[in-house]
Amino acid sequence: MADLEKKRPEMTEYQLPAAVVSIIEQLETGGFEAYAVGGCVRDMLLKRKPNDWDITTSAKPEQVKQIFRRTVDTGIEHGTVTVVMDHENYEVTTYRVDGVYLDGRHPSGVTFTPCLTEDLKRRDFTINAMAYHPVRGLVDLFNGREDLTQGVIRCVGAARERFGEDALRILRAFRFAAQLGFTIDDETVEAAKELAANLELISKERIAAELVKLLTSDHPEEFMCLQECGLTRYILPEFDECLRTEQNTPFHAFNVGVHTIKVLCGVSADRVLRLAALLHDIAKPKTLTVDENGRTHFFGHAKLGVKMAGEILRDLKFDNETIRRVAHLIEYHDDRFYKNGVTPRIVRRALCRMGSEDFPLLLELMRADAKGKLAEPNAETVETLKALDQVEQVYEEILAAGECFSLKDLKITGRDLIAMGFAPGPKLGETLNRLLEAVVDDPALNTREALTERAKAFFNA
Repeated sequence: MADLEKKRPEMTEYQLPAAVVSIIEQLETGGFEAYAVGGCVRDMLLKRKPNDWDITTSAKPEQVKQIFRRTVDTGIEHGTVTVVMDHENYEVTTYRVDGVYLDGRHPSGVTFTPCLTEDLKRRDFTINAMAYHPVRGLVDLFNGREDLTQGVIRCVGAARERFGEDALRILRAFRFAAQLGFTIDDETVEAAKELAANLELISKERIAAELVKLLTSDHPEEFMCLQECGLTRYILPEFDECLRTEQNTPFHAFNVGVHTIKVLCGVSADRVLRLAALLHDIAKPKTLTVDENGRTHFFGHAKLGVKMAGEILRDLKFDNETIRRVAHLIEYHDDRFYKNGVTPRIVRRALCRMGSEDFPLLLELMRADAKGKLAEPNAETVETLKALDQVEQVYEEILAAGECFSLKDLKITGRDLIAMGFAPGPKLGETLNRLLEAVVDDPALNTREALTERAKAFFNA
């Protein structure tokens, strides 16, 4: 390691972690080549902190395992061994050439090669096909650094070949564009359009993973580019219907799809919140009605939206907790509990009905929904935003005061009621709910003594 460290000051533009330098040196001491490669090099050049560091080497997996004391066979059939150093994991992968892609996703096999060039040629995009050595510097055979400078996503070699090998790369192109704020070059876009149907070959889990990365990026509006290239037909066809659904109403200047993108861009990059923003009006096309004046209405779209969002997210193999939280936000996103004024009582009632778990996210979604209706805010928008600010302030005051708005915070329990003579069953549950309603209206009643007296009155009624 010492020899490499002595020469590193000449490479002042870039910095590899000491552990990565150590792995490269140990492999080279064993008689092999080794480089940092792929996304970590891309991020290093962009002065972003890499999420992980990958090393590519001419050493075969069994040779890598002989050199390092602690290894894990994470993908040994594809040449990948994880080296554990300083309690961190580093993937070390043998130079390889992929076999024929028979299923539009996985190569039929891999062949190890002693040639770095052959390994870099098989990678997806030029910005991900660079290697870096702490002494020899950057290996950039496909002008990836120039594409980084120009802000371009471009396939290595022929885009149709790269996408034909692995259709997931189509989504990855748009995901990288969203994460980096880059554009996609014309050939790559055209290939994506031509091969969009191949997305049906990709597992739902993989599609969901790329979709979330795009949605939680700094540029979630890139989702519209998926639609323009015909990709949403295969991953979220319901959104295409949203773009075809006009909103002929004084409260909306955009069709449902465009409004959705505006809301998506108006909320913070929380996974659940961005998914809820994407799907909050997904049921509007199915609930569209037109009155005698030609005005559109979408009665019940939130309720149906809960059902549709659940079906969409389950199809994409999202976990139940995510589905539950997204559905909860969609259910209440159009609730106007604040329309007649904001008081602590009104907010406590809303918290009692809606729950407090994601209440701040719900307020954020409501704000973005209001802002995304018109090109410029009108008086109603201003009033809505003002009311939501008041709701948030009162909500924080309620939390700070420790006021009760759920059964778990009630100073009396079902066990207490049974001790008083209540039998387990509907009347006990009804009594607890009536006590909660009283406390929500008047927090001062949330004492054991006051609630006991009220419970006795209910019992004797």
